[in-house]
Amino acid sequence: MAMLSEKLRKIYTETGADALYTECDYLRRYLTGFYSTDGYVITDADKCVYVADSRYFEAAEKNLRGSGIEVVLGGKDVAYELLRGYKTLGIPFPIVSVSASCELTDAGYGLKDSMPAFQTAMIVKSGEEIAHVRRACEIAEEAFLLLLPELKEGMTESEAAALLEYNMRKLGASGTSFDTICAFGANGSVPHYETGNCKLKFGDIVLIDFGCKVNGYCSDITRTFLFGDDKKHGDFKKAYAEVYAAHELVKEKLTAGMTGREADEIARGYLRKAGLDRYFTHSLGHGIGLNIHEKPNLSPRSEGKLLNGMVFSDEPGVYLAGEFGIRIEDSVMLKDGKVVSFMNKTERNLVIL
Repeated sequence: MAMLSEKLRKIYTETGADALYTECDYLRRYLTGFYSTDGYVITDADKCVYVADSRYFEAAEKNLRGSGIEVVLGGKDVAYELLRGYKTLGIPFPIVSVSASCELTDAGYGLKDSMPAFQTAMIVKSGEEIAHVRRACEIAEEAFLLLLPELKEGMTESEAAALLEYNMRKLGASGTSFDTICAFGANGSVPHYETGNCKLKFGDIVLIDFGCKVNGYCSDITRTFLFGDDKKHGDFKKAYAEVYAAHELVKEKLTAGMTGREADEIARGYLRKAGLDRYFTHSLGHGIGLNIHEKPNLSPRSEGKLLNGMVFSDEPGVYLAGEFGIRIEDSVMLKDGKVVSFMNKTERNLVIL
């Protein structure tokens, strides 16, 4: 087992199967560091084999040289041939389709769930993973700062989102972490609003939730601001100050060892005192990594402990249907027991353009 990396060995051992059989794209990437839309990774006590088809074989061989991972040319038939001789296979139950799992059981394999072992490994980030997240956060913020002077009256939400995404790509991102949410005016009151063709007007509240990927790792940030001040936003400004205070309080009070529920309550409890908690309709945060939503959960029901090396969002929000929405979100991590934000270039205070 000397050839296996510590990460691979841990996931293999914890799953307790004769071999891991991994087809899911982001889990393949986590095991090997190589991204492809297709392929199979087979890991046993002694070796790890990446089965890549002709579209990816050359790149996979080049990228994985010296990693201890063997790259083999082929498709599913080759992967199945390599599985011969094993009795039990570790597969990620929540991700594998019923038909795919039936195919394996019909072939005589006993199946064990590898997902808990993957989640345990992935929830605490390595230094390399944190560096990728940090760069993705820097690019997102730099792209946002480039966008602000480009915003013009009459521009649609889709145009603004396209400019932001172009900026992120131009700065080196491989793509977006998720579909950019750009909401003008009252549209921000829908937490997961679908960006549309609403046009920007003087005095509009603008909410933009966005992020990008670097080497597969995501960033996630939301900024809410005013496009000019028409002096009609007294209630919005008061609510913004409370959401901002809740956001900052999380950074101050959240410590390693707390549960996700206790973390959520820092912000929710503050907004409750301000009489705004009923408008905070989602959880405080979620884990960020190869997926934009992963563990840990910072929600009213989460009893999972928050540990050093975990990366997650701090995103309290207040949404008044048909009026306005406010969300202030940073990607953060726990280091030395305290919250450290990856966002250091953009304002969290209310910006009026």
